[in-house]
Amino acid sequence: MQDRNFDDLAEKFSQNIYGTTKGQVRQAILWDELDALLPGLPAGPLTILDAGGGLGQISSGLAARGHQIVLCDLSAEMLRRAEEHAREQGVSANMQFKQISAQQVGDHLDKPVDLVLFHAVLEWVVEPELVLKALYQVLQPGGALSLMFYNLHGLTLRTLTLGNFGYLRANMSKRKKRTLSPDYPRDPEHVYGWLQACGFEIERRAGIRVFYDYMKKPSGVEKSVEEIIEMERRYCRQEPFLSLGRYIHVTARKPRQKDLL
Repeated sequence: MQDRNFDDLAEKFSQNIYGTTKGQVRQAILWDELDALLPGLPAGPLTILDAGGGLGQISSGLAARGHQIVLCDLSAEMLRRAEEHAREQGVSANMQFKQISAQQVGDHLDKPVDLVLFHAVLEWVVEPELVLKALYQVLQPGGALSLMFYNLHGLTLRTLTLGNFGYLRANMSKRKKRTLSPDYPRDPEHVYGWLQACGFEIERRAGIRVFYDYMKKPSGVEKSVEEIIEMERRYCRQEPFLSLGRYIHVTARKPRQKDLL
C-alpha cells in the first residue's frame, strides 16, 4: 500500500475544495488558529515546512508575511500549481518546492524548522504514526505543529444524516478510489494518542465545519458566507461541536530542551 498521490485529482481539489464556501470556512478557521499560534513562536521570519502542502494556499499567505517556506508534496502537478500560485501572489522568493514525501523531508532540510503545517494529509497516509514521528524530528525544540485531519466522527454523522446506512454497514469503505473522500478518516482520540506518543504537547483544538456540512438549504434568504463563518467561529472550540467537525485542527508543541529535563 502506498500513500496517495494527487496528480490525477489536482483540478478537483482546486474546484471542489478551495473554490467553495466550505473551502472559505476551512481557510477562515485555519487562519484563526495560526494567528493564535504564531505569537508563541520566535520573533522574526520563521522557517516553516508545509508537508504535503498541495496548492500552498496557507503557506503562500505566510510567505507574504515574510516567513521562509519549504513546501513538499508527492504530486508533481500539485507542486506545479503551488509554484504558479506563489508567482501570482508575488511570494516565490520566500518559497521552495520539493517533490518528496513528508516522511523523507528530514533528509532534505538544512536545519530544523520552527513550524510544520500538516493539513488534510494524515487521512491519506498508510502509516500515520511514522509520519508524525518524522515531523516531530524536523522541529526545533519549542517548535509547533499545525495539524488538520479528516474526522471519523464528522463523517459518521454526515453519513447518518444522509440516511446512507449501507455505507455504514460496510464500515464506510470506499467503492471508488479516484475521489476526494479520504482513504483513512481518523478517530480523534487515536490522533491525540499518536501525538503524545511522539512527545508532542497538545495546546489547543478546533473543529472545522462543525455545522455547515449538515445545514439544510434555507427556505427563505440564503445565509451569507460571513454569517456562516461567524457561527462556525462561535462554536468550533466548544464541545460537543468541536468533536463533530468534518475536520479537526490541533496545535501541538515540541517541548523545549529545559522542559525535557
